[in-house]
Amino acid sequence: MATLTIERKPKYERIINILAIVIPVAVALLLGIRQKIDLGTWTKVLPHIIGVINTLTAMLLIMGFYFIKQKNISAHRQAMTGAFVLGAVFLVCYVLYHISNEATPFGGKGFIRPVYYFLLISHIVLSIGVVWFVLRAVYYGYTNQIAQHRKAVKWAMPIWLYVSVTGVIVYLMISPYYV
Repeated sequence: MATLTIERKPKYERIINILAIVIPVAVALLLGIRQKIDLGTWTKVLPHIIGVINTLTAMLLIMGFYFIKQKNISAHRQAMTGAFVLGAVFLVCYVLYHISNEATPFGGKGFIRPVYYFLLISHIVLSIGVVWFVLRAVYYGYTNQIAQHRKAVKWAMPIWLYVSVTGVIVYLMISPYYV
């Protein structure tokens, strides 16, 4: 099987820097729209799909880590590419759900409430910051800039894994309150 390699160009790093800003800003702007768009009742299933996507992403990240420790670069690349693709699918599903449905309030009481909000807020903040690291890690991996790839991954991997796992936990905590 041939290995895809991207040509190394300075403009790609500029594009990564732009995307790392544009993606979170665009999502925030879309989520800030008060008037919801009627896309149909099918969008009610999206939080459940998002929960599955986050679970699969976390699994692929762990598998990718395992494969690289085993020096199985091909399997590592496939797992990480799968995680990246799922990240893109997640983003589309997340935006579609939130532009078409009102936010679901968390109904938990007592000690669980601050735990939920801590996980939710840390999840959101880190999901914004991890975009830059993930884009750089993928770019460096596909351009065979292994030293830079490793530097980016030192940040990208733990943050991305935390975001994926907390996404699942937050989903499980709020899922009883979906209407």
